[in-house]
Amino acid sequence: MDPRLKTYQQEGVKGMPDKMKKILITLSLVFVLCVSFTSLGIAYAGGIRGAGLLGVWFFLTFGIVVVLAQLIPAGILLASFAGATFNSLRRGEMPVGTA
Repeated sequence: MDPRLKTYQQEGVKGMPDKMKKILITLSLVFVLCVSFTSLGIAYAGGIRGAGLLGVWFFLTFGIVVVLAQLIPAGILLASFAGATFNSLRRGEMPVGTA
């Protein structure tokens, strides 16, 4: 294989420019911090104090992150499936469901 034809996907994170890596890491940390402080505020406002506050904080934070990690790819797949079902790529074809 010609080395000039390698893509980011084939090279993984190694092929990503350093500036893009820093931006991605910064955005990821900001997102996790926002979610964690929001869940901390919800737990504190709910009346949880002391050591239980830390447990609820971690439970809510990682619960939200795990749910989003599953929902975002599922939403992308569902949107692409719906687009492929109702939109035809060829001009002469009738889309499914309008026959």
